[in-house]
Amino acid sequence: MNDAIDPAVVAVLTQLWRAKREAPERAWSLAKLAKADLPMSTLKRQLTSLSEAGLVQTQESEDGTGSAWLSEGGETLCSAVFGEGPACERSG
Repeated sequence: MNDAIDPAVVAVLTQLWRAKREAPERAWSLAKLAKADLPMSTLKRQLTSLSEAGLVQTQESEDGTGSAWLSEGGETLCSAVFGEGPACERSG
C-alpha cells in the first residue's frame, strides 16, 4: 500500500489555503487556481475528490467557468498542516 499523498492534492490545497488567507471573503476562480501549474482537467478531478471528502466546495457554470473554496473542514485541515502564515496576521 502506498501512503504517499498525490502532489496535485497538495498543490490544490495549498492554492485554496492561499486564497483563503489572501481573500477570505471570496472564492477563487478555477482559472486562477489552475495557475498553480496544474492542467484544468487535473484541477477539476482533484476538486471533485476533495469535495467528496468534504474539504472543498465548488460552483461551476454551464460554460465551464467556476470557483472553489475550502469548507470549514478544509480550513481546519489546512490550518493544521500549513499553519496560519503571515497573510492571516495581516488580515487580522
